[in-house]
Amino acid sequence: MNEFQERKINLTWREPKRSYDVVIVGGGGHGLAAAYYLATRHGITNVAVLERNYIGSGNSGRNTTIIRANYGIPESVKFYQRSVDLYQSLEAETDRWIMHKQKGLINVAHNEAGLRTERARAAVNAAFGSKTDFITPAEVKKLCPQIDLSGGGEYPVLGASYHHSGSTARHDRVVWAYAEGAMQRGVDVHQRISVTGMLKDGDKVTGVQTTAGPISAKVVMSAVGGQVTQLADMAGVRLPIRSHPLQAFVTNHYSLSFEPILASPALLFYVSQTARGEMLMGAEIDRQPSYSYGTGHHLLQTTSYRAITLLPFLRDLRILRQWTGVCDMSPDYSPIMGFTGVEGFIITSGWGTWGFKGIPASGEQMAELIATGKTPELIAPFALDRFARDRTMADRGSAGTH
Repeated sequence: MNEFQERKINLTWREPKRSYDVVIVGGGGHGLAAAYYLATRHGITNVAVLERNYIGSGNSGRNTTIIRANYGIPESVKFYQRSVDLYQSLEAETDRWIMHKQKGLINVAHNEAGLRTERARAAVNAAFGSKTDFITPAEVKKLCPQIDLSGGGEYPVLGASYHHSGSTARHDRVVWAYAEGAMQRGVDVHQRISVTGMLKDGDKVTGVQTTAGPISAKVVMSAVGGQVTQLADMAGVRLPIRSHPLQAFVTNHYSLSFEPILASPALLFYVSQTARGEMLMGAEIDRQPSYSYGTGHHLLQTTSYRAITLLPFLRDLRILRQWTGVCDMSPDYSPIMGFTGVEGFIITSGWGTWGFKGIPASGEQMAELIATGKTPELIAPFALDRFARDRTMADRGSAGTH
């Protein structure tokens, strides 16, 4: 069997009911993971996941599949390390191959400010449970033989942080594993159904109006991406979110010898190799807020130039495909999870450029919040009201946020 085809998975589709305990809007990784953990951890199965397109068609299917926990503040390190741990056991739990592979992630530094940042990152990560070491240029070269430590004479590699548990997984397989696991336990997943409004009793949200008719629910959870402000507005919630396009691309095949994930926070790019041998690259968000899924040559030009300065072999490869996702960016670049102040309406949002890596932990914690009615300790710092309380979680923990 071709290892890139999935023939084992079995998705069961049913007609929508008029009422559920929980309606989750958004059939990407976050929505499906929440449904899966509601069913498996809490026995709550009268749940519907509504997706306006096909499952995984949004940012879950448009990302660069990197999984890591090497953030700059304690709360983020602990949250994402939980996600890393859940990813590591997801194949065994679901009996589905998500093509998870631990590679290690190298964040290189090119100047003194960068060295201080990566030393601090390593120290914070180590203190809060995510194994990261500061390494020398010689150690970088050993981990990534293809790198030019002189940086083309412009961006010398002076050191780096090395995040041991940095890894990748196949995005569509993650979506399918969570969808199948939820469906097997009685959760309904509905494709091609759009939410057009909220059902309300006074200020309380009591369900959703959809293109398939009204559906009532005790809890409505938003798990959509770049269009989250439009959905929240239907519930009467104003979110501090701006949506920005984020582009990425892959080259043709290179010998399967590029082991790590390599990133340069200063040059704002990152690169890894897919299981097929393609070199996968991304950079920062488009500066102009937009809902556009269009792509452009500017990203190809600027990112290729940065990448070639560190990895000269890339100049011999050709760009094959380019795509765009629309990222929901919060003011402090950290996610927003939990209650909104409107009864019956909760959100998981603000995932910016790091939504894929947060899927398991977000789903697990939001499921616990729904089941218990209480905010779990792990996500309490990421509540929406932190902005009103002046308790922001500022952490530009990815090249893409700049």
